Amino acid sequence: MANRTAFLFWRIILCMITGALAPLSLAPFDYWYLGGVSVAILFILLHNCTPRAGAWLGWCYGLGFFGAGVSWVFVSIHEHSNASGLLAGSMTALFVAALALLFALQGWLYSRFFRNVAGFCALWIAFEWLRSWLFTGFPWLYLGYGLIDTPLAIFAPLGGVWLLSLYVVLSSTLLVTFFKRLKHPLQAATILMTVGLPLIAVQQHQIPQSWTLPVGEPVSVMAVQANIPQQQKWQRGELEHILQTYVDLSLDSDKVDLLIWPETAIPTFYPKARVMLSPFTERLEESHTAMISGIPTVYIDSEQPKGKRYTNSLTLFAGGSGNYDKQRLVPFGEYVPLERQLRGIIDFFDLPMSEFSLGSPDQPLLEAAGSQIAPFICYEIAYPELVRQQSLSSDLLLTVSNDTWFGHSSAPAQHLQIARMRALETGRWLIRSTNNGISALISPDGNISTTVPQYQQAVMIGEVQRMQGLTPYQEWGIKPLQVVTGLMLLFGLFTAPRRRQSRKGF
Repeated sequence: MANRTAFLFWRIILCMITGALAPLSLAPFDYWYLGGVSVAILFILLHNCTPRAGAWLGWCYGLGFFGAGVSWVFVSIHEHSNASGLLAGSMTALFVAALALLFALQGWLYSRFFRNVAGFCALWIAFEWLRSWLFTGFPWLYLGYGLIDTPLAIFAPLGGVWLLSLYVVLSSTLLVTFFKRLKHPLQAATILMTVGLPLIAVQQHQIPQSWTLPVGEPVSVMAVQANIPQQQKWQRGELEHILQTYVDLSLDSDKVDLLIWPETAIPTFYPKARVMLSPFTERLEESHTAMISGIPTVYIDSEQPKGKRYTNSLTLFAGGSGNYDKQRLVPFGEYVPLERQLRGIIDFFDLPMSEFSLGSPDQPLLEAAGSQIAPFICYEIAYPELVRQQSLSSDLLLTVSNDTWFGHSSAPAQHLQIARMRALETGRWLIRSTNNGISALISPDGNISTTVPQYQQAVMIGEVQRMQGLTPYQEWGIKPLQVVTGLMLLFGLFTAPRRRQSRKGF
């Protein structure tokens, strides 16, 4: 009995370590092969498990996966809400444990109904998709992001990040199966051919390098990275200083077509900001420079308790008119679930501007500098389908963010990697403007064209190109992959090996 308990204990520990390997395949570490290693070990650990054991091992894997991948949540709670290290650590652990329940369910379903490659891979993709919308969604840490700097990234315009995730999971589980089938040469050869076909297609240039085409002249861009401390940003006495900082950093903006200030760069509402910035915006109008800035917006709404509704927005201050209200809000950062119960308990539940409302899903694109710009605010860029839908009529993508919340953690690098994937999926140039980094201009192949140092005041100047046409992923979205996943689930269900009777318990 003691030996069995020790074996289960070490199996659980191994599962947590295995889960922690997967985020190392993503930015800022970029050990892309560790995603496949992590999946392969989990596939082995789940072999012949009871459903109960599958659920526990899945949960432990999830603890390692999310514990290593989103530990930056601790930074935002501890450093920006006066929460003690113990309290912030406890809240982060609770968040990770709740997310890990998805892997627990995934492990239970696999052990109960499938126990084969097709079922394992289809469930993985189904649960990545589930995380893109369940409880408003947490579309983070998809394994496909780890392939963005490999030759296989060329498949992203075909099926998005989920297609790359499918390759990671399928190839790693098939390679495990390959070693089991070495005594059956034909089966082993078939497995190797399946894994190698995408690589051969890339090597033989069977996949188009680009699905979209440039149109018109390049657009010159200036993005201001003011590096305003989060503690200073919402203090009323700092408003004039903050605006002047942005204006001073934007002195050469009359030489570019488009000026971008990041998320909530202006910590007041439009009417007041418009008056305070009027001398500057008048100069921009004279030089035909368009200016877009992040700013909170207030609407009169009798249905709201206070008669007003607030949104996190992007607004044109010069070179046109237009406004975009954020459609995906960060829980506890921009709105508080169970608000009546949680408000006032700790500062984290009373962060400035944490009463935002959702913007309408049907909003026009921003028109500036002769471009149709699809805008996204911070967290929204992580939603593949939202970006796909918004980008259909666009020729440029724009995302603004304030990653100051996450300090020197891995979050800003993960966020940038996600933005790179959106540019690759849509075949569009993407402008990323942030308060403290990582600001960047990203080309349609997902590569960074221009960037500036992180955690300091800087001005990024470069050119982007308007693009026309649609990638297959833009046109069809995740639907083809959902069909494939559904067929794999059915195949896995009907070909599942008969489960042996096992002892009750873990």
